[in-house]
Amino acid sequence: MASNKRSGMSEHRRHRLRLEISREAARLFWEHGVDGTSGDQIAEAVGLSTRTIWRHFRSKESCAEPIVTQGVEWEMSMLRSWPENLSLEEHIAAETSRYGREADEVNRADDMLAMKMILLADREPAIRTAWLMACDQVEREMAEIIAVRLKLPADDLQVRLHAAAASAALRVINEEIGAALLGGTDPREFADAPERVAHAVRNATGGAVGDPVTE
Repeated sequence: MASNKRSGMSEHRRHRLRLEISREAARLFWEHGVDGTSGDQIAEAVGLSTRTIWRHFRSKESCAEPIVTQGVEWEMSMLRSWPENLSLEEHIAAETSRYGREADEVNRADDMLAMKMILLADREPAIRTAWLMACDQVEREMAEIIAVRLKLPADDLQVRLHAAAASAALRVINEEIGAALLGGTDPREFADAPERVAHAVRNATGGAVGDPVTE
């Protein structure tokens, strides 16, 4: 038992360290571009040795992965907690409101960095790889959620098609809203984001996903 506890703590510390490295790497990538940022610069920004950076990441570009993944973790958690008796609009609205009340400055700063990396992915192929990996996680999560709501196996072809379409819709909306906010659009213009997201998922799945489960 003690061994498992130590292992869990070690993994927790590893996650925190990787995220801190990713934050600094993302800031540097945004300011200087991927080509203009070195592993030594990332290490200096975090206050670690370059060797330590390479123990945790396979390349400088992969340093963006944790902060990008962090950007979709709330979305995945929100989808996992979707009750059968609520529509997607109702659930997203409730969870968005709750997040607005509970998110701290670190959460909001991470959200902004994730948006920056998603926007940067348009012109940095290495960063786009990190973004598409995160989107793949969303698709897998979406398949599980859709399978439960439609009472079908997760590997059912229709479930997989719905999951692929719904996750693609979420990706496009994330990219569009993120680019608009970073471009200076007033966040109040996206007060209807829950409805936009739900509408996109409904359209992508031909109306199969979005309503409460009544049976």
